[in-house]
Amino acid sequence: MKNTINLFYFVILISLFSSCVSTKSTLKNVDDNAPIPTLSKENTFILTEYSKDKKYGYDQDYPINVFYKNTKDENLNSQRFLNALAGPKGEKITFTKLESCCPFPTKRSEMGAGFLDVYELTWEGQPKPIILYLNIYERGQLLVPIGLSIKK
Repeated sequence: MKNTINLFYFVILISLFSSCVSTKSTLKNVDDNAPIPTLSKENTFILTEYSKDKKYGYDQDYPINVFYKNTKDENLNSQRFLNALAGPKGEKITFTKLESCCPFPTKRSEMGAGFLDVYELTWEGQPKPIILYLNIYERGQLLVPIGLSIKK
């Protein structure tokens, strides 16, 4: 059974790398030396800085790198980050994971490839939902994307 699973991962890995994953990552904001975020009493990340880059989080090459330690908690850091955000005037946001996309090479996955998670954010009075790209495999400095604020 274990050999079948390993063969399955090998076939997926080969097909990913031959069809749509470059051997060089296109991610621009990975930083393995970024500080590990502090948690609030509400179990959200404490965010203190705002991005000045309009691509941060909105472009697949500039995802928000929330990192995780194992597959048991792979969505935990995404939720901790998103729950720390508010709309531009402090509005309560809601978010929905739409899909995983945009494969890239990483050493932090058994398959050797990772995927970005695509989230849709909405709030009352918003003319159009916001789409953010989050990366659970890599680490980077966590910033508030342009157009959003820190939840009070």
